[in-house]
Amino acid sequence: MLFHTSAYFWLFAITFVLHWGVLRSQRQRTVLLLVSSLVFYAHWNPLLVLLVVATAVYDYVLGKRIEEAEGSRRRALLVAAIAVPLGLLAFFKYTNFLIGTSWPLARALGAEGGPPILDIVLPLGISFYTFETIAYVTDVYRRRIPAERNPLDYALFLLFFPHLIAGPIIRPGRFFPQIRSTHRLSWSRIETGARLFLLGLFKKAVIADQLAQIVDPVFAAPEAYGSSAVWAAALCYAVQIYCDFSGYSDMAIGSAFALGLKLPVNFRMPYFASSPADFWRRWHISLSTWLRDYLYIPLGGNRRGRAATYRNLMITMLLGGLWHGAAWTFVAWGAWHGLLLAVHRAIPWPAWTGARVLHPLKVAATFLLVTIGWVPFRAQSFEDAATLLERMFVPTVGLVLEPPVAALVAAILALVLAAHLLATFVDLPRLARRLPAPLMGGALAAGLLLAQLLTPDAGGAFIYFQF
Repeated sequence: MLFHTSAYFWLFAITFVLHWGVLRSQRQRTVLLLVSSLVFYAHWNPLLVLLVVATAVYDYVLGKRIEEAEGSRRRALLVAAIAVPLGLLAFFKYTNFLIGTSWPLARALGAEGGPPILDIVLPLGISFYTFETIAYVTDVYRRRIPAERNPLDYALFLLFFPHLIAGPIIRPGRFFPQIRSTHRLSWSRIETGARLFLLGLFKKAVIADQLAQIVDPVFAAPEAYGSSAVWAAALCYAVQIYCDFSGYSDMAIGSAFALGLKLPVNFRMPYFASSPADFWRRWHISLSTWLRDYLYIPLGGNRRGRAATYRNLMITMLLGGLWHGAAWTFVAWGAWHGLLLAVHRAIPWPAWTGARVLHPLKVAATFLLVTIGWVPFRAQSFEDAATLLERMFVPTVGLVLEPPVAALVAAILALVLAAHLLATFVDLPRLARRLPAPLMGGALAAGLLLAQLLTPDAGGAFIYFQF
């Protein structure tokens, strides 16, 4: 069920009315949100709801046992609690990838033909809810949080529909206290939730889906396009994936907030980052902090010398790349960012590089490096990625964007840049809160209508649904 479809609007509207207008106790509201979440997921594939529910039950039970155990038994239970969700993720997401990767060895041992491709349906959101359940059992093991005693609360933590499919990745210690508190409906809550949802809808349906029509043909046949078109496609994809994914996050956060729950901010204008490290403090924040807390720091972080720090950075980003998809191009993207982080950390930057006058140059350089990294991330193969990168840096003749298309691209990129600058220097949420309710309501309705009118017919699913 996509956020920008009538099915979701009806589900949310019914849930909203029952949540605030009919039910009074927080327990009843928890049950309602859990039922709505099951309907939301079952709309895509009813049978795979059982997988999510089974994962929730398994780690709910293991969490309590971890809390009660001591010594080696405690560690064994943690391993078991992590191994099963990771095993399910590996089976559904990486089985065909592993078969394809190992097939040359199988051919050397006598296998014939091409690698067998298994018909495995990837459950939506499995990468996200797997990380959430790992965070839960790990935090219980570290005694940062108590094991959850209410199975409905734990199920809602994992299944809450706004974040279920593509995050943000939520932490149990921040979510459980919210669902135990009684919330009240207010105009501020409605306005903030609607404004965030509409902003996300505009990013996704108007900007990202428009740019997809330029990006997709170039990345599908890179050998046909000249350097200018390839650069345009690379820049457009950088903006497309940002607007698509941050748009989803905005819609998820807005939906949750309107229902009384606060999800973590997932993006803070990442293309205004001034270094690779700063980029990862701004991009997909819930993932980058998860990788830091549950992978990088347990590996040793920066506590064991420079060489170990660089190794840990590279391992973290390689696995972060593999998390995004079962292809070596994603691993290459992770390696690129691991290299950027390691090099940036290794260079003894002189004090004068921190001068404010150089900040725009550092932002531009970081954006260029990130955009280069998006090429293998989006490319269908290493061969396509090599062709695209070669044409970006070696002037090549080929197909170009038609003048009207080039003008549209320039207008969209200028709009995104202007919006970033405006959000940097103007407190837009505070300004919105000062508007009279009728005026703000009319503006939101007009914005929704405008988004519907400008959405291209070819608009589709969110990019991160495939991860």
